[in-house]
Amino acid sequence: MSLRAVIYARYSSDNQKDASIEDQVELCRRYSEARGWTVVGTFEDRALSGASSARPAFQALSAQLRSGTFDVVLAEAIDRISRKLADVAALFDQFQFNRIAFHTVATGEVTHLHVGLLGTMAQIYLSDLKEKTKRGQLGLVLKGRIPAGHAYGYDLVPGTAGERRINQGEAEIVRRIFREFAAGKSPRVIAHALNAEHMPGPGGRPWRDTTIRGQVDRGTGILNNPLYIGQLVWNRCSYVKDPRTGKRVARVNPPSAWETTPVPELAIIEPTLWEKTRQRQQLVSQEMGRDPQGNPLNRAHRRKFLLSGLVRCGVCGSGFTITGQDRYGCATRRSSGTCTNSLTIGRAELEARVLHGIRETLLTPDLFKAFADEFRKEVIAAQAEASAANERLAAELASIDARITGVVSAIENGHYSPTLGKRLSELEAEQARLLSLRQSQPETQPIILHPNLPELYARQIAALTANLNDPAVKDEAGDVLRSLIEKIVVLPGSAGDRVNLELHGDLARILRLCGIADNKKPREPCDSWGLLSVVAGTGFEPVTFRL
Repeated sequence: MSLRAVIYARYSSDNQKDASIEDQVELCRRYSEARGWTVVGTFEDRALSGASSARPAFQALSAQLRSGTFDVVLAEAIDRISRKLADVAALFDQFQFNRIAFHTVATGEVTHLHVGLLGTMAQIYLSDLKEKTKRGQLGLVLKGRIPAGHAYGYDLVPGTAGERRINQGEAEIVRRIFREFAAGKSPRVIAHALNAEHMPGPGGRPWRDTTIRGQVDRGTGILNNPLYIGQLVWNRCSYVKDPRTGKRVARVNPPSAWETTPVPELAIIEPTLWEKTRQRQQLVSQEMGRDPQGNPLNRAHRRKFLLSGLVRCGVCGSGFTITGQDRYGCATRRSSGTCTNSLTIGRAELEARVLHGIRETLLTPDLFKAFADEFRKEVIAAQAEASAANERLAAELASIDARITGVVSAIENGHYSPTLGKRLSELEAEQARLLSLRQSQPETQPIILHPNLPELYARQIAALTANLNDPAVKDEAGDVLRSLIEKIVVLPGSAGDRVNLELHGDLARILRLCGIADNKKPREPCDSWGLLSVVAGTGFEPVTFRL
């Protein structure tokens, strides 16, 4: 029986092109054809480093190892799978546990020896590449050249490595920012003014207060770049990848590790203006770090509200954050002034409207009955599919058993040949695979819903909303609620001063499943609040009802 193979291909944006994926797949296909395998799927990660396992196709491959849908995983080389020995070894263990062979075009079938040697070499390559890159950057810095990045106020010099020249137009804006900040204007006010005058920011994007303010310790932001006074500072931060997420994390290096090279030809502002800016930053930092009574604030522990991180602006798509005294507003409008959504909504009102919608819609008996009926249908359909799959598996096993019996009978009757022996081995291997697959299939159980489930359901929903006000368990209850909500979109109402809300996520899907979609007429308003819309997912129209 032909083995079923899947191909994994990956290229890194650092040194390869998109066509590399197609080249890898073609090599793997030819390798499979030469061995009589059937390629049943491909997994492709484009422009993603092999230093992290946080790659969509890599994760998808790992998740399907127990599916029984393929027998071989094939890649061009081990380092296509991963450049980290730990990831390669862990995946290889999963291959062996699930009786899946691992082949590469470069080495053939991969063994523990290959994993140990080639996996180690791939990881050493990453470490060596990092050191060589850093060494090359240091060489440029010592020559007064910029090793990476393109700071606002400068142009790249074509045909050179790391050389810059002052862009006089942008340099004048840099001087203006420093002068206005030193004179008492906030980064937000400066950003709003530049955007109002249609002055493009770095990369042609609108100005934001964070673009100007940056982070002092990391040297980011217009106000913290010493290049503007003719000093090139390098190695201020190190960037390491979080092995769990694959994302780069910045870590500030001690000043002793910094490299500083004078580049007076790139100076844009005077040292005296730079010093005035530093003094103002220190003063502002002290003021922002105290409460109205002058007491120091612990800025590392900000309050987390019930709907923190879930509220979005319906005009520009950015976050709706606390912008005033317990009021949500558009973060983009606040930081850059480019969004037209000027509405704000009190935190208490927003939370009350969402909780009111939950209580009023999820606690009705008809709604629960509709939900229970749909739930029962879904489970019955899933069980029917599982039962059919088990029947197909039983039929395949019966067929394999019959063929094994025929081959054994032929051998017992004196008709043994190497071909028959090979065929018997193939049939027994397929029989073992099918038996293993059958053992992994869950047994179907009858659906029994508790007779008091409607009352239990009502008590659970009521308890959830009540616990949100209980200091002892409100954090846990809030986590449950946030897990059901993807986002809440804030939109201007028809009256102009009303705030309409759109609820997205699993909670919205539950509401739609419960029959909200059939409610053609919105509910009558109980007060002056706006609408709450439910968006169940891609392709669905919002379902709107009044609170």
